Amino acid sequence: MRRVLLLGLTAALTACNLAPTYKRPAAPVPPAWPAGAAYPAAISTEEAGLPWTALLGDQRLRTIIGRALASNRDLRVTLANLLAARAQYRIQRAAQLPTVTADAGATFSRRNDQRQDSYSADIGFSAFEIDLFGRLRNLSESALQSYLATEEGARAARIALVAETASAYAVLAADQQLLTVARDTLASAERTLALTRSLNGVGLSGKLDVHQAETVVEQARSDVAAAVTQVAQDRNALDLLAGASVEEALLPLSLSSLIGTTAQVPAGTSSDVLLRRPDVLQAEHQLQAANADIGAARAAMFPRISLTSAIGVASSALSSLFTGNAFTWSAAPSASLPIFGGGVRANVEFSKAQQQAAVANYENAIQNAFREVADALARAGTIGEQQRAQRALVVSNENAYALSEQRYRAGIDPFLTTLVNQRSLYSARRSAIATDLELLQNRITLYRVIGADF
Repeated sequence: MRRVLLLGLTAALTACNLAPTYKRPAAPVPPAWPAGAAYPAAISTEEAGLPWTALLGDQRLRTIIGRALASNRDLRVTLANLLAARAQYRIQRAAQLPTVTADAGATFSRRNDQRQDSYSADIGFSAFEIDLFGRLRNLSESALQSYLATEEGARAARIALVAETASAYAVLAADQQLLTVARDTLASAERTLALTRSLNGVGLSGKLDVHQAETVVEQARSDVAAAVTQVAQDRNALDLLAGASVEEALLPLSLSSLIGTTAQVPAGTSSDVLLRRPDVLQAEHQLQAANADIGAARAAMFPRISLTSAIGVASSALSSLFTGNAFTWSAAPSASLPIFGGGVRANVEFSKAQQQAAVANYENAIQNAFREVADALARAGTIGEQQRAQRALVVSNENAYALSEQRYRAGIDPFLTTLVNQRSLYSARRSAIATDLELLQNRITLYRVIGADF
């Protein structure tokens, strides 16, 4: 009966855990997305988020993203850190189990013409801490949560890499289109300049008209040079993200084709989706690790009991090493308790402060996530109308420029009218490209900020 009570007491002490009971903090954001004039009229009721393979339909871009996920060096660093965190967890978890060692030895000596031999073999463990108050268990839990936080960080890094690569590809497509517009404008301006010089040569146009036509030519030529540089830099950025040089065959065809093959990401109806976002989950695991650290710090205030023991055999003759008379055993329990100094109480207070900081960090992660999604939704609700207006503006400017050029050729209007309309058309085309790019990047941004992938 006494032995049963002793075993029950030992089990109760072993099960002791001094860490606070973890409870997820309430999300400090509204339960639903904002509504108003800037937001879509009806939020999709589909499940929030999309995998990147469903978001992006352009096969060239998908090939480049596949390469980036396999070869991007920044992502490799993140994955290496993940492996290191997993190894640290395994090291800490191993501390809960005794390290068993086996030893065998023999000693041969001679004294006064007599040979003395001895043989031994034993198995045991040394300085194994009996985790009565959960110190090792909480340290192991903290290491596990740190590993899981690193894993969520790696997932966030992969999502960010997909979004960044898709965005860089879209920027390259837009800058290629801007280069085309600049070249078209330069060719048109050169034709207009040639016409103006001809009219000036026969006295039908003044020298001022020639100089005004030259300003458009030189501005377009400057923009062509800048656009050529920008396209080259865009390709360098894409090569860096992909981890290798991207060949010509994989470059984007046009911005409009990318828009047509990129899906609109649903945001769902509830902001609860943010609780599954990788960076939010990462912050929660860090909070759980801080919670476990409190338990480990509290347990350090109680006695630390360790045990060193061994069983084995010893004999002066190898033939009798494993006989009954050769059996030996030893056990050496020890206990230590901090009385003064050591900072154990301060360590508990430090752990509590770290846990409070982790709570604030978790809540801040949710609030930032909510704002990012709300901002992206606000843009998604208005960008379509802006795109339609910009395209209509281009058409209107094309008609105005064509008519003003005809009237100038006919001598009805001065060249200044043609010049103004030419510049307006150039500006409208560039603005339309910028709006198309913003629409595409808004879809990519929604994919990233919702974070429902991998």
